Amino acid sequence: MRIALPLPPPDAPSRARIGWEVAIVLALGLGQSAVYAIVQLADRLTQSTPLADQSTTLNPSQSSREAFDLIYQLLGIAFAVVPVLLVCFLLWRRTRPHLGALGLDGTRVARDSGWGLVLVLAIGIPGLGLYVAGRLLGWFVAVDPGAQNAYGWTIPVLLLSAARAAVQEEFVVLGYLFARLRQLGAGPWTIVLSTSVLRASYHLYQGPGAFVGNLAMGLLFGALFLRTGRLLPFLVAHFLIDAAAFVGYPLAAGLWPALFGLPAH
Repeated sequence: MRIALPLPPPDAPSRARIGWEVAIVLALGLGQSAVYAIVQLADRLTQSTPLADQSTTLNPSQSSREAFDLIYQLLGIAFAVVPVLLVCFLLWRRTRPHLGALGLDGTRVARDSGWGLVLVLAIGIPGLGLYVAGRLLGWFVAVDPGAQNAYGWTIPVLLLSAARAAVQEEFVVLGYLFARLRQLGAGPWTIVLSTSVLRASYHLYQGPGAFVGNLAMGLLFGALFLRTGRLLPFLVAHFLIDAAAFVGYPLAAGLWPALFGLPAH
């Protein structure tokens, strides 16, 4: 009778393998966005139109036909979270908590969500003030967070877009990169600074002010994640900030059109 021997445990990945893995994950998502954002900023700064008179749209309409607009929006959201599925696959543990390496264990959900609300107040209000000041100083382009046509599904899709941004950024920047950079031997504050610079870089298409604001947000998020190791508060905070921006844009633009590069009525 043949006896089935247990499989040997897999070898720990080498530093070179982890480095290539990180590079591939970033190239599939946020790293790619950072490269494009840097090029877009260079393009904007070398145009004859001043930066303050330029604009960008975060959630543009994809088609003049409602059904296809919805299909394109949903496809874009779905494919944008593929890198998140990849990092979950790479750091999945056989035993519970399966996503513990990413800072998710399924416990203290209410408490973590409450801390997320606190973070919204700590970041959202100063962030709005920075945007207002930056627009006046010419550090930001006019940002239109939700320029889709007004359909019955517009708000749900904008909320899905906010969830996509929160999941895509926090799973990769905080959860995945913190875990992998530790394995590469990086010190804690080197990790916080490098991930914050990455977070700031892929927002450069909005102007230098966006780099400053997101660098500050990244430093705060990174320092707190370093202390707590829990991802959910940052997912909640990021989602709520983006949801307020995406859905609340029409009201804010109507009240303060000049801040968004719109003509006053």
